[in-house]
Amino acid sequence: MSPGPGAHSAPAPDENTNDPAAAGGAGKAAKGTEPGKNAEPAKTAKTGKPAKTAKPSTFSSLRIRNYRLFAAGQLVSNTGTWMQRIAQDWLVLSLTGSATAVGITTALQFLPMMLLGLYGGVIADRYPKRRLLLITQTAMGLTGLALAALTLSGHVHVWHVYALAFVLGLATVVDNPARQTFVSEMVGPEQLANAVSLNGANFQSARLVGPAVAGVLITAVGSGWAFLLNGLSFIAPITGLLMMRTAELHTVERAPRAKGQLREGLRYVASRPELIWPITLVGFVGTFAYNFPIWLTAFTDRVFDEGAGTYGLLNSLMAAGSVAGALLAARRGVSRMRVMVGAALLFGVLEMAAALSPSFWVFALLMAPIGAVGLTFNVTANSTVQLASDPAMRGRVMSLYMMVFMGGTPLGGPLMGWITDTYGPRAGFLAGGLVSAVAAVATALVLARIGGLRPRVGLRRGRRGLTFVPVARGVRAAGAAGAEGPESIAGDGPAPQDRTPVSSRRTAPAAAPATAPPSAPASAPGEDRDHRRDVLA
Repeated sequence: MSPGPGAHSAPAPDENTNDPAAAGGAGKAAKGTEPGKNAEPAKTAKTGKPAKTAKPSTFSSLRIRNYRLFAAGQLVSNTGTWMQRIAQDWLVLSLTGSATAVGITTALQFLPMMLLGLYGGVIADRYPKRRLLLITQTAMGLTGLALAALTLSGHVHVWHVYALAFVLGLATVVDNPARQTFVSEMVGPEQLANAVSLNGANFQSARLVGPAVAGVLITAVGSGWAFLLNGLSFIAPITGLLMMRTAELHTVERAPRAKGQLREGLRYVASRPELIWPITLVGFVGTFAYNFPIWLTAFTDRVFDEGAGTYGLLNSLMAAGSVAGALLAARRGVSRMRVMVGAALLFGVLEMAAALSPSFWVFALLMAPIGAVGLTFNVTANSTVQLASDPAMRGRVMSLYMMVFMGGTPLGGPLMGWITDTYGPRAGFLAGGLVSAVAAVATALVLARIGGLRPRVGLRRGRRGLTFVPVARGVRAAGAAGAEGPESIAGDGPAPQDRTPVSSRRTAPAAAPATAPPSAPASAPGEDRDHRRDVLA
């Protein structure tokens, strides 16, 4: 249900945990309450009665009216966006006959994110996000209409596509961090992980329809009509934003205008392993392993000798897998770095398998699992980083996240396009998958070292194949925590009752506001080591 104006006076969950279950558990245990004891349920300021906690479900965040409006508008707009992506890639390929040109178009679209992405996060932290989204969504719609006019009039040249892709990227600089962080204002921290997963399902559901429609339009009447429909599709999210009840949005303190906010955000991320290493992994995967426009167009045209309809089919198959991955992530509702790193590794392995596939149908069948695992990685990393960030810093943190995920494309796109043109589509796809797999293994080793963990392979029935357990030295240093079993640190299951949860250990005093500044008092060494194990495992 949508929270009322007084809902924000309830005890705030700890914003520094990456575990949505811990964030959502604020209503079960008041701040400062020890685990195992009966805590007074959270009460609303308006009625004084215990607040009702909705039963978790795959679509639980859709109970909130503002988020329903947002999701419906985004579904329409995302469908148009996918239509334009397919039509734009095919138009550039038709005009130039070069996979490198497709990579340059993609690079120009994401170049502003690489150069200005952090400034977009500062803007998102300073100004009302709903107002920013109204401006950016309007600008993005106008770029689609301009490209439609050029194409339908027969005057389009490749430099027109390059220029409009760059303008679209400029709007994205502000739109991405504002849209990502606006979700928490609509649904609150308890539903954030679920809403992020549903956003992924929304985007990929549109990917099921958009490429198929674009393929039909390109074949029947040309690319221009796909651009026109995309421009008109932005009417839906703009209408949804105008219809929202602003009184039901969760109030987040905006950062005041001050010098050094960009540096402050970078220092904040660099000082937190639970932020810097997921963002680093996202950078490698996003830069080198997400160049599907280059690889799929090249495989379709040069390996399988097919047309736009087959290209749309491959994108739709990948989208179907992505939807499944997003819905599974929404149902799971818990963000674990182990899941994130494992998904990145499997994503790379599947890409390498697709690159070496002997036939079209083997290649096509691999698109669905690639989509599912890739979306699982993306959603888990996104919700992990958002939930581990202080609300006052979230815009800058997410702008850095999106900058490395999307802004690396100006580097990875042309490089992967050159490898694809020079050594063939199979070599390009294989290189992207290899980078993802190697980056995942390296990140896993670093996170395990920081958290004082080591991998253990379990071969007995009823045990997971791979778990992370504390090194013996770390267990001895923990002293009083010697009774902890390895599964209690690395496992996904419930922790023993005598173990203090991270949210209880690291919650600020009752008098502190929910948006406390990021510089919290330092915790004891043993306590900080336990916190890192929980966050990084």
